[in-house]
Amino acid sequence: MTRSESQTDAAPAEVLLKAENIVKHYDSRRGLWGKLTGNPGNLVAAVNGASLEIRRGETVGLIGESGCGKSTLGRTLLRLHEPTSGRILFDGTDVTSLSPAEMKAMRQHMQIIFQDPYASLNPRKTVEELVGLPLKLQGVTKKAELRERVAEIVTNVGLKTSHLSRYPHQFSGGQRQRIGIARALILHPQFVVCDEPVSALDVSIQAQVIKLLGDLKRELGLTYLFISHDISVIGYISDSIAVMYLGEIVESGPTREVLKNPSHPYTQALLSAVPRVGHAKQGHERIRLQGDLPTPLNLPSGCKFHTRCPYAYERCRTEAPQHHQAGESHRAACHLLDPNIIARQQEAPE
Repeated sequence: MTRSESQTDAAPAEVLLKAENIVKHYDSRRGLWGKLTGNPGNLVAAVNGASLEIRRGETVGLIGESGCGKSTLGRTLLRLHEPTSGRILFDGTDVTSLSPAEMKAMRQHMQIIFQDPYASLNPRKTVEELVGLPLKLQGVTKKAELRERVAEIVTNVGLKTSHLSRYPHQFSGGQRQRIGIARALILHPQFVVCDEPVSALDVSIQAQVIKLLGDLKRELGLTYLFISHDISVIGYISDSIAVMYLGEIVESGPTREVLKNPSHPYTQALLSAVPRVGHAKQGHERIRLQGDLPTPLNLPSGCKFHTRCPYAYERCRTEAPQHHQAGESHRAACHLLDPNIIARQQEAPE
């Protein structure tokens, strides 16, 4: 894991996006054609009070197991999913209060790169039509301007203008993802949610796409929320990390601090699962979590991680932990970091 070239020790930039206590629940009773079935009150708790700050020009890596709510949170921040409750501030504007027309105008500043380049592109549209569609939706109708801007962004992502008349099936997976990146950046957004953009690609292609995203960030002044289940990828590309478990942010902080000093037991388990070779294996002990990830239909009481945590005690089963300082800008939601608990441990006789 190598620290991203974009990471610096300069003074922190202003907050571009701030999410406050975001909750997103789905009604599990909705079946075929959206009809209600089953008993009332069966809610899937996908996101549960998640709070997040992303500074201008920063890449925040959002990490967690499959099903923890990462993608739901990312899409909710863009209001592709409407939040059940909470507030989202983008550049000082409360986007949760915007009308559909106002939100349409806001979308040119907030875009998304989807995970699957095979499913996210309409196979009946050419590259020129796919990449140019956001411009048309924002009112750009002149063909000469459309073609010029599409050709420019396609070239920026490493494709050729001769590709504009081709269809998605004529490209490799990496090239299709470049098309998806071009479509997301055609409006020159400030903020981009990268929803596991390399997980469907071969390892060699992953490196190329990650490098491309880093280059585009520097050239265009972008801000990323980079979602992944791969801690190695997150560690490479991110300036700071947010760790998610069952819809909650359980740890956050600068990448270097979180990787060097993981303070939540869940983060420690994630890092222990990273494969190591040679001398790096010495002193490395794998933390094996017991049990399966609980269902979001029936969340555990207290700390959501207590059913799998090797350090859980009675308080963890009944009381949800607060976020405590683990470093200057490093916080984790764990009772073991409670200053009162730490003080009592230090006072106890050996």
